[in-house]
Amino acid sequence: MNELFLKRIQTYIPDEYEAFVRSLDEKPCRAVRINSRKASPDAEKRFPHLKESPFVPGMWYVQEQLGLHPYHIAGLLYMQEPSAGSVVQLLDVGGDDLVLDVCAAPGSKTTQIAEKIRTGMLVSNEIDPKRAQALLSNMERMGVSNFAVVSSDTKTLSKGLPDASFDKILVDAPCSGEGMIKKHAAAIDEWSIENIRLCAKRQKEILSNIVPLLKGGGTLVYSTCTYAKEENEEIVAWVLQQFEELELADADVSFGRPGLDTEGMDAQKVRRIFPMDGGEGQFMAKFIKKGNEAEEIRSLKNEKLSKTERAFLDEQIEKPLTYFHHENGKLFMMDHPFPDLKKVKVLRQGVLVGEEKKNRFEPAHAFYMNADLRFKKKMDCTLEQMDDLMHGLQVVSDGQKGFVALAYDSYVFGFGKSDGSRLNNKIPKGLRLLEKSHIYKEVTK
Repeated sequence: MNELFLKRIQTYIPDEYEAFVRSLDEKPCRAVRINSRKASPDAEKRFPHLKESPFVPGMWYVQEQLGLHPYHIAGLLYMQEPSAGSVVQLLDVGGDDLVLDVCAAPGSKTTQIAEKIRTGMLVSNEIDPKRAQALLSNMERMGVSNFAVVSSDTKTLSKGLPDASFDKILVDAPCSGEGMIKKHAAAIDEWSIENIRLCAKRQKEILSNIVPLLKGGGTLVYSTCTYAKEENEEIVAWVLQQFEELELADADVSFGRPGLDTEGMDAQKVRRIFPMDGGEGQFMAKFIKKGNEAEEIRSLKNEKLSKTERAFLDEQIEKPLTYFHHENGKLFMMDHPFPDLKKVKVLRQGVLVGEEKKNRFEPAHAFYMNADLRFKKKMDCTLEQMDDLMHGLQVVSDGQKGFVALAYDSYVFGFGKSDGSRLNNKIPKGLRLLEKSHIYKEVTK
């Protein structure tokens, strides 16, 4: 263990330093968050869990990975470090808010935000293209409707969007990752004061680009998963000095502890989480923008459906979402007008329904994973059938013909096309399980 790192921790929490060192020999805290948009209230009874997290309602400590649990595959569960889930609590997302998540991949906090949105919209940005694809995959699995995944640097993002256009902004900034040292050895192997300073510089650049996008009266939450004061309290003090229009609000939560005393900011208003608090490490601060300045992002025209598209939706679901958009021949929909985001790189806006081919409609996996749709044609599968389907195999059909939503315990995990006796698998190859991987069988009844 890096001695300089430990000495810095000792200056931060001298009375708890020994407890912190002991925590380094313990296994990383592991938790799972229940997707309230998909799961029933008693869903936690159906997977192995320990106790509820003090940070987030609907998050439970677990001892094992649940990536192969049928509920995880169906988008009811998201594996998340416990203290990471605390950040969104400060954002106070409302159902009709327009929210920007600036550094969103792989998607734990952004899917948490999405659960709270109803008629509003979430713009989730990730600069790295590969991580942005992973983010999009998680948005699909969790069944998000009103969203855009974009992939731009914050300077381009700031230029491409109107100032004062977002009600809420989350900046979960790239950091030195000291809170990840038990999970990723590289976090301590690559630790240095120089890297901390480099991260702090980058954090200031991100904030400088993003603050103008916040509406008057809006909320910006800044967070990291590091203990370094230079990236936490000192950034808060810098923000307050740099942006007179921002004021530091009280985090107003019961978990965690106050920050470290720092000139230029009130340490009682921010929150820190150390391993002794039940999570690996998190810092968060909440800012409110003064005034009432507000601008709107221009919306695209709501587009009409073709007869083929309309017939498909009428056959498959009880009620479609409200707004439609076509891009490169594909149909998308959501319950918020599609914003004009042509000045930033957009990977996806809304739910990908599918595309029309030669007067027939070919649906997309994302359509069937959506949390807000109710499917008319649904085949309930056993665990054994689900395992076969997730390996790309055919199964015996229940007699329904055409495209059918596939479900376990009523929760949809994909789709297939049936001739009435056999069901051809339509689960994307990239989502299928490896030969030696199998659905978690020990499902609690």
